[in-house]
Amino acid sequence: MALASCLLGRRPPALHQCPAGRAGCACRVPPLASRRTRDEDGGVARVPREPDDETGRLLELQEEVDQLKEAVSSHAVVDQAIGMIVALGRVTPDQGWEVLKEVSQHTNIKLRNVAELILIWGRAGEMPEDIRAELEEALDRHGPTQIPGAPSVG
Repeated sequence: MALASCLLGRRPPALHQCPAGRAGCACRVPPLASRRTRDEDGGVARVPREPDDETGRLLELQEEVDQLKEAVSSHAVVDQAIGMIVALGRVTPDQGWEVLKEVSQHTNIKLRNVAELILIWGRAGEMPEDIRAELEEALDRHGPTQIPGAPSVG
């Protein structure tokens, strides 16, 4: 089958290795992996990649996928924490984001970790004292927002 493809091929022999092992073959069977490069005339040429290049690329892509999964997960945790701050602190979502950012910055703890601590606090009622104090101060600076139709506080 590969030999028949080689005999019918249209690719220049320098662009890949023949699966049948024929030297100088212009086989139509695509190489296992290739990358595009520009030739002298500005056209696109396919250049074979070494297996190590492909393995490295697969590792890079897997790492990127893992980072994206982590980002999606972090985003959900942060959004949930902002929701808790909005509901319990009676602030707007933008103010909730500012509160979360300030707590993170003033305690020198990553924002995602502060968000996780707030979610744990919502489930278990426990929060480290330094986080609790900073959260209270940040909420005092940003809120509470008056709920429409609610009686005035004061």
